[in-house]
Amino acid sequence: MKFLRFRDAENQVRYGVLTGQMIRHVKGDIFGDYQITDRACPLEDVHLLAPVEPSKVLCIGLNYRDHAVEFGKPIPEEPLVFLKPSTSVIGPEENIVYPLQTQNLHYEVELAVVIGKKAKNVVQSEAAEYILGYTVGNDVTARDLQHKDGQWSRAKGFDTFCPLGPWIETDVANPDNLAVKLTLNGEVRQNSNTKNLVFRCFELVEYLSAIMTLLPGDVIMTGTPGGIGAMNPGDRVEAHIEKIGVLRNYIIK
Repeated sequence: MKFLRFRDAENQVRYGVLTGQMIRHVKGDIFGDYQITDRACPLEDVHLLAPVEPSKVLCIGLNYRDHAVEFGKPIPEEPLVFLKPSTSVIGPEENIVYPLQTQNLHYEVELAVVIGKKAKNVVQSEAAEYILGYTVGNDVTARDLQHKDGQWSRAKGFDTFCPLGPWIETDVANPDNLAVKLTLNGEVRQNSNTKNLVFRCFELVEYLSAIMTLLPGDVIMTGTPGGIGAMNPGDRVEAHIEKIGVLRNYIIK
């Protein structure tokens, strides 16, 4: 199923399930008890929002070998973890704001894991039971501030720096073999596969849940492949992940 979150013609925020080009409304909590109702509306008539409102976004740095190489860094022996604030999250077709504080704004396409139920000390073999599904993420980064600060909170934490969407895909049998691509104004800039991840999805659930409790709706951004580069005002950035969809955003000043 494709769960999506949207604002309807009555300005109400709702969850739904996408079937073709129609959205069937969901009653209840997609992380608990819910029903798919007979009420429906066309996808083109709604405004899609970020598919979740996470309490936290956990990100993994240097988790593709080619990305570590282009940074001149060794392959991490353990996942390199940092956080994005919930206030950085935006949805598909929304604008990424180019902050005054940076002169070098970068894209980073990433597979994003959406946690489905409270998870603490989960073992890797049971991790799939705690995942609702997967979506597409863009770990927007002020690269000059990242290098300047030496830690990444400011560089990756601005408002609008965590686009997610367009929906949560629950029917991904194997998250460890998905094509990952990013285009900027239609030109391919990143092109890889999640089989190239250093630490894979279920492994990350185990590692992270041993550190902190993961809550329903929390997101794990699994890292970006090589090919990172700059975006500028007026650009259109599209993050593609096989079997999930395309997350499109625009850069503005």
